[in-house]
Amino acid sequence: MIGLALRLAVAGGREAVVRLVAIAAAVAVGTGLLLTTLAGVHAADAQLTRYASMYPQETAGGSADPLLWATRSDYFRGDQIIRVDVAATGPDAPTPIGVPRVPGPGEYYASPALRKLLATTPADQLADRYPDRDLGEIGPAALTSPDTLLVLVGGTPDQVGRLDQVRKVTRLDGNSAPLPGAAVDLILGVVAGGLLFPVLVFIGTATRLGAARREQRFAAMRLVGATPRQISAVAAVEAALAAAAGAAAGFALFFAFRGRLAGIPFTGMPFFPGDMAIGAPEALVVALGVPAGAAAAAWVALRRVRISPLGVSRRVTPRPPRVYRLIPLVLGLAGLGFALVYRPPTSDGQTALFLPALLLVMAGLITGGPWLTMVGARAMAARASRPAALIAARRLADNPAAGFRAVSGVMLALFVTTVAVGVMGTIAHERGPAPRGSLEAGRLSMVLTDDPPVPGTLLADLAAVPGVRNPVLVRENPVRGDGRDSGVIACADIPPAYGRCATGASVAEVPPDLIPWRASASADRVWPSSTMDPAALAGLPAGSVAVEAEDAVAVERARTVLEDAFPAFFVAPNVPGDFEADFADTMRGWQRLADLVVVAGLALAGCSLAVAVAAGLSERKRPFSLLRLSGAPLRLLRRVVALESTVPLLTVAVVAVGMGLVAAQLFLRAQMDYDLRVPGIGFAAVVALGVLGCLAVVAATLPLLERITGPETARSE
Repeated sequence: MIGLALRLAVAGGREAVVRLVAIAAAVAVGTGLLLTTLAGVHAADAQLTRYASMYPQETAGGSADPLLWATRSDYFRGDQIIRVDVAATGPDAPTPIGVPRVPGPGEYYASPALRKLLATTPADQLADRYPDRDLGEIGPAALTSPDTLLVLVGGTPDQVGRLDQVRKVTRLDGNSAPLPGAAVDLILGVVAGGLLFPVLVFIGTATRLGAARREQRFAAMRLVGATPRQISAVAAVEAALAAAAGAAAGFALFFAFRGRLAGIPFTGMPFFPGDMAIGAPEALVVALGVPAGAAAAAWVALRRVRISPLGVSRRVTPRPPRVYRLIPLVLGLAGLGFALVYRPPTSDGQTALFLPALLLVMAGLITGGPWLTMVGARAMAARASRPAALIAARRLADNPAAGFRAVSGVMLALFVTTVAVGVMGTIAHERGPAPRGSLEAGRLSMVLTDDPPVPGTLLADLAAVPGVRNPVLVRENPVRGDGRDSGVIACADIPPAYGRCATGASVAEVPPDLIPWRASASADRVWPSSTMDPAALAGLPAGSVAVEAEDAVAVERARTVLEDAFPAFFVAPNVPGDFEADFADTMRGWQRLADLVVVAGLALAGCSLAVAVAAGLSERKRPFSLLRLSGAPLRLLRRVVALESTVPLLTVAVVAVGMGLVAAQLFLRAQMDYDLRVPGIGFAAVVALGVLGCLAVVAATLPLLERITGPETARSE
């Protein structure tokens, strides 16, 4: 039976070969993306593990001498530099991962990316922050990414012991902090929900190519004596053959592009190619599961033939979809709305609430799509004034599920696009760095927490740096309470661009950098007055130091001067936006991931639409041929096909974008207490281009009508 099935799979001539190639191509794309998803999760897990190893847990006991370990952050032009200070307390202290020995006082190791930066940057902007003796590179085993900026600085036990949050570590192998598993779950959920759904739609659409002809062939086989089991075996072998070839091609695509995929910073930083790995059990499951799934889908699709060999000819109008199909959509939106009332305290709990809710919304769009298509078709029929519109509306209303199936991938792609752009655009607007060229972008400040006394020449040293102006010290405010977190400064020391004191005041209360949190510098700002005696200001401890730098070079030179003056700093000198550097990198990574989902989703949706329209034309070539014989002009038939695709497409586009904006607003309000920033002209252009691209795909299939609706088709059928 298997041999017969293999012969029948390719015995249909060019049509059969085209069908098998289309199914294999769809399965290849799906398999490649599935393998990429699994490998990406492994890579993200490895990345998180290495990141956690930079913050090891303190260990006690054992015979080894402790290694003093202190991790802190520094910045260079918006990029974070992770600095680890270490000191061995004895000869048996553990050696940090990635280096041959513990660096001693005056020595350091640096990651390849940081060494490259040091070699191309003037010393007064970066290298002067570190000791003189460079011992070499830190190996990949200690780096989260090839682009990681990491420096391992040696010191004496007394020097490192005075740093904040120092740990005594006797074992580094396998000693890492718990990983935020919610991040991995979120990555998997976004990719699976936003990318694999259109892939599955594409595979399902491709398998329907020639479905009517195959059903007729199988029904004929039943009439000459074939059993339902034999028919199912033939169909399963045919589907498994194409799926097996596609799965093999998918594996080849994955391994061919794995290195390039690793270089895409999905999480804000690229992966090492070796981290994009697939385990043997997972590879076996994919290799066997994809063809098995295709065979199962083919078996399920033959239910009418198994009921009766005449079941194919008894085509009746299916029952219209009911409104209960919208239940998953309502439940998903309710889940997001529930988060407005109750927000889980942990990241895992938030993921457990938000991710299923978003997936429910996506599932609800798919299950409710036929009902929405039916509503749109009935509305078009009520307003139809031309034959083409009336025919298209009646056909859609008779079988809305078939009409929606062709555009379901477009709906998912547009929904994911809207949610991603809405959420990330709003967050970037609320928490992004200061605009380049603004006063805020050049306002470098350093909070002094338990640091040694301020050197007497510090302000003069800063003023001597080219491009640096108005260095000031903000003193600690002796008046605490009422939630106030500000310092005090003499009114005469406030630079004019940052405000002024009230009339008659001599001392003002100001933030550490003279700019209120999440606000802009303003010369018109009037600072609250302080009751401090101006003569007593000099006796107060310094709370922060701030300077105004005219460009990025001046910022880094001033930063180096400050770090040299306070080598034991815990909070590095920073400009507004530096603390958001990690966040900005992560957001850029998520934006790239969203871009991939959008581009791939729309491309797959367009392919699904093209295949669906072509399959529909093939299945309806006899009715169209009869219409042409009865006098219907070809342009009328083209309008019918165009309207059958355009109405569902525009309906789902409006619904998908609307639901995406609603889901984004609910997520932002519940998670971050932000109001949605409606996407601008760029987003509208992407949506318009996506819809126009899909319409162009429909237009490209219309020339098929003339070729398949000739008089010979009506006679042969």
